[in-house]
Amino acid sequence: MNKPAYFWPILSFAALIAIWQVAALIAASPTLPGPSETFHAMREEIEFGYFSHLLATLARVAAAFLIAMAIGSAIGVWLGMNAAADRFFGGWVILFLNLPALVTIILCYVWFGLTEAAAVTAVAVNKIPNVAATVREGAKALSTDLAEMAQVYRLSWPAKMRHVVLPQLAPFFAAAARNGLALVWKIVLVVELLGRPNGVGFKIHEHFQLFNVAAILAYAIGFIIVVQIIEWTILQPWERAANRWRR
Repeated sequence: MNKPAYFWPILSFAALIAIWQVAALIAASPTLPGPSETFHAMREEIEFGYFSHLLATLARVAAAFLIAMAIGSAIGVWLGMNAAADRFFGGWVILFLNLPALVTIILCYVWFGLTEAAAVTAVAVNKIPNVAATVREGAKALSTDLAEMAQVYRLSWPAKMRHVVLPQLAPFFAAAARNGLALVWKIVLVVELLGRPNGVGFKIHEHFQLFNVAAILAYAIGFIIVVQIIEWTILQPWERAANRWRR
């Protein structure tokens, strides 16, 4: 009998929790609490604003992610479809790809102050080059046959973008979105640790000072669960839809 699609992911995570429990029992140390201690810490943190900190981080992730996807996609399409622009500005993409996130975060805080706008800007600036590089490769790989067909049928520029270009770029948008989400939330935690009064990164730093490993894991696991739900319910269906035209 065929197993449901969610069977293997659930089984895999159950195995991971079992390994974690065994490792905690072997270590027998407060620096490696088991699942029960971690979820007990999570219940305690819920009484002290656990979800408000989670939502604050999610808001920053959403804002930075949308800005980075919009700007990075536009840059990537432009560079991929314009050889002259790519020759001139291609090196800029590589430069910003290799700029350490910590440097960008500190500079944004120095230039704009310890504000919400500075935090979101720092994260978006770190992600834009990744999106641009991914989408640029997709734009370079556009089918010349489909481009000639669009020229023969004299499609307008909006119609060409909608029916010829964007369907081919959809898988690259999906790949940039998946990688972007994983990168953005990690950078957001650093931003919060360095200069925000709330959020998951702020709480992890607070519990690090108290050597409360169970609470650190509680916040990390809570956010991982949220991101995994986004992956299963939004990104994976979108990626399947984006690749449907190839069949």
